[in-house]
Amino acid sequence: MNKSIIEAVGEAIDLAGVAVIVIGALVTTVLFGHRLLRRRSVQDAYQRYRRGLGRAILLGLEFLVAADIIRTVAISPTFTSVGVLAVIVLVRTVLSFSLEVELEGRWPWQARSVSGQDPA
Repeated sequence: MNKSIIEAVGEAIDLAGVAVIVIGALVTTVLFGHRLLRRRSVQDAYQRYRRGLGRAILLGLEFLVAADIIRTVAISPTFTSVGVLAVIVLVRTVLSFSLEVELEGRWPWQARSVSGQDPA
């Protein structure tokens, strides 16, 4: 495949990742304001806002990691570029795990309880 096509695909996926984060942040902010105007509990509105924003960031990070992988592996698979990719993926993975724990209150590999409550 032509390197310029692969680079364009990588940039398009990067753009999609950024768009997911920005649109997700805007939508969750509007919903947060709507919940506050409806006189819902501020605590409930805030918790929903954080979960929605966190999910948008997680999804956007997945797109950004995919774009990095495509560009690094397809365009310039040198030891240096693969090493840089490994560090980027590591940082984004740690960030994703911490956001997942923050949102769900459990590690991703822990099962949810049958009642819907998190295990103690």
